[in-house]
Amino acid sequence: MRDRVSRRTIFAFIGPSIIALALVGIAPLLYAGWTSLHFFNLTKLRRVKFIGLENYGTVLTDPVFWEAMGRTFFLLASALPIQVALGLGIALVLHRPGLTLLKTLTRLSLVLPMATTYAVVGLLGQVMFNQKFGVVNQLLGGADINWIGDSTNAFIMIIFWDVWQWTPFVALVLLAGLSMVPGEIEEAARLESKSWWVVLRYVQLPFLIPGLVAVLILRTADTLKLFDMVFTLTRGGPGSSTEFISLMIQRVGFRAFDQGLASAQAIILLIITIVLAQIYIRVFYKEV
Repeated sequence: MRDRVSRRTIFAFIGPSIIALALVGIAPLLYAGWTSLHFFNLTKLRRVKFIGLENYGTVLTDPVFWEAMGRTFFLLASALPIQVALGLGIALVLHRPGLTLLKTLTRLSLVLPMATTYAVVGLLGQVMFNQKFGVVNQLLGGADINWIGDSTNAFIMIIFWDVWQWTPFVALVLLAGLSMVPGEIEEAARLESKSWWVVLRYVQLPFLIPGLVAVLILRTADTLKLFDMVFTLTRGGPGSSTEFISLMIQRVGFRAFDQGLASAQAIILLIITIVLAQIYIRVFYKEV
């Protein structure tokens, strides 16, 4: 009797979460998998039919898809190292003793960029990087730089905004890792060596690895699916210079209305993200 009551109690607590996860996460994934195996165009719903892996073959041989993936990976390779480097520097500064009030205010201010939604960041970018009236050109001495209309400048602008918004997240995660370092061991290491690099490499880094892996996985996944900020800021332009893979999937699925092809693209993107996450875990935890 007690076992039955205990099971009911457990299900009462975790049951709603499991149901919500199934409805929000698993069901759409299964539906996308089903759609990717069919010819499914919203303008031709009467002609829905099973075509097997044909959509995947079309995606994998589409040069436009790989161009979008290349732009997305270039954004990842540009923004993520900057975020990790700046985040680690901020975390190390905040971890040092002293200036308690200033550090508390700094920690609070780091939350603001993360609390700002991608769409709002994009709208702020339109205002701040406006060629004629934007504050960025004014700070550059009244320069007449076309940020949004030039392909290179638009890409740089997106990198800047992504770094601004998510470097604080990296800093807070790494700061939490530094807080796990035993104080007596760290103090002894500082007395033995005046080199900050020696202390970082042999004392602090082992405690930073779990947080660093989490940062790499989360930021990689977020960058690969980056949509809102770019859509509100450049709409993928000028031309296709900032059309990352998420914008391409949106264009194929909701402008060309080819849900089957868009689902295949999304499934391939999911597989790539999972593979990268496994690489991060194996490479960095091997060091531990």
